[in-house]
Amino acid sequence: MSADHAGDPADSGDPAAPASVEASAAIPATIVQALIDHARAEYPNEACGLVIGDQPAANGGSALRFEPTRNRAASPYRYEIHPDDLLRLTIETDDADEVFWAIVHSHTHTPARPSPTDVGLAFYPDALYVLVSLAEDEADPSSGAPSVRAWRIVEGQVSEVELRVTA
Repeated sequence: MSADHAGDPADSGDPAAPASVEASAAIPATIVQALIDHARAEYPNEACGLVIGDQPAANGGSALRFEPTRNRAASPYRYEIHPDDLLRLTIETDDADEVFWAIVHSHTHTPARPSPTDVGLAFYPDALYVLVSLAEDEADPSSGAPSVRAWRIVEGQVSEVELRVTA
């Protein structure tokens, strides 16, 4: 699982920028904070990881926990979940009758929107794709918190999913 963001202008009007929100999903504030903390800890490189759930987000499943993973690419422009981490988490989640609720990665200087590369490498249609943007101009104006957004990517079609942060 990898994506390369070199040369992918985030604001280019590409097909990865949908016009509307099609659905919503609840995610605990503790998980959102863990995503942000991991993105900041891995800066200047992109961070990556998986949110594990009880069933797919597409089926109304609940997010249970965040599992940070190593970025094999060790790059500010792309991510690749380390194959050892992916194998370990695949086995663990399968054995626990859990699923990959979301695939997570950060963008260090661009908006929390899937790049064309992200779209082309979206191999988990039932999972959400959650992006954390560390770009200063994307931060929440009142709190300064990084932008965290979720997307469904199915057969190249991208739609934003509203994240409802719960206590």
